[in-house]
Amino acid sequence: MKAVILVGGEGTRMRPLTYAMPKQMLPIVGTPMLERVMANLGRHGVTEAVLSLGYLPDRFLEAYPDGVIAGLPVKYAVEPERLDTAGAIRFAALEAGIDDTFVVINGDVITNLDLTRLVAFHHDHHAQATIALHPVEDPSRFGVVPTDESGRVIAFVEKPNREDAPSNEINAGTYILEPSVLNHIEPDVPVSVERVTFPQLADHGSLYALADDGYWLDTGTPQAYLDVHLDVLNGLLPIELSPEVNEGSWCHGAARVASSASLLSATIDRDCVVGENVVIERSVLLPGAVIEHGAIIRDSVVGPNAHVGAGATLDETTVIGRGEVIAAGSRLVNERVGGPQ
Repeated sequence: MKAVILVGGEGTRMRPLTYAMPKQMLPIVGTPMLERVMANLGRHGVTEAVLSLGYLPDRFLEAYPDGVIAGLPVKYAVEPERLDTAGAIRFAALEAGIDDTFVVINGDVITNLDLTRLVAFHHDHHAQATIALHPVEDPSRFGVVPTDESGRVIAFVEKPNREDAPSNEINAGTYILEPSVLNHIEPDVPVSVERVTFPQLADHGSLYALADDGYWLDTGTPQAYLDVHLDVLNGLLPIELSPEVNEGSWCHGAARVASSASLLSATIDRDCVVGENVVIERSVLLPGAVIEHGAIIRDSVVGPNAHVGAGATLDETTVIGRGEVIAAGSRLVNERVGGPQ
């Protein structure tokens, strides 16, 4: 079975980290997010994938020049212009010559969804398209998908007001599609799968959905990016790690951490340097970050090769971009530092 992975978005909510790197290339505890996504697909019988590329496509080609990601062969489909979600699916599927049931997944969703169960449900109901659902407390940021008793979708409501939402089960960003769905997508123009294609299929009675109570997180914001790391460290999302979590934090084998540093639910990636008496709590240091002595990092992300001066404090979801230098003694609270490079 083949998969289309949507990785064309600009990741604007994750800036400044995404000015120079696509969101799906950001690491989740030392391994690029895309590889985490691909590994789960491989566990459920996906044998080949096509990446639907738009933003910074060369970064993917440079990172995986042999066309293999997490053990799966991949093809690259670079949109000539922005085609929105349905247009991107159609373009990538045709570029890859897909002619059988296939999977579509948003490349910034981390999940341990039982894809095998979803595919079986899709075939059992002779669906044209099937959506994975996930229950959330506040569905207002997502597409809400009420169904009948058989699982047939009776409406598709994109980002309703919280009080008006007909259900708390939202579109989880994983779909099983038949090639015939591509015929419902107008070619060569931007088309939204959430606002156009799925409502059309629901009207035809050929759209189904199945809820899954496994782990699911849309990593599209800095806070969500921190949350997925905390979930891994706390064992809520079991994934393979080397080295393993030690005393609630994870440090890459090529990182250097002073013995006097205090770590609490911290992720320290490769080639990072953490100085004496540094405090790092619920934060992520990306590869090559340097934290000088006495600095305090709480609930923040420090980008690749960034440098935080002695005695500086970062707090409340501060995000430091690639290569930025934070002066000694600075105090940053809920700030974004860095621009296009």
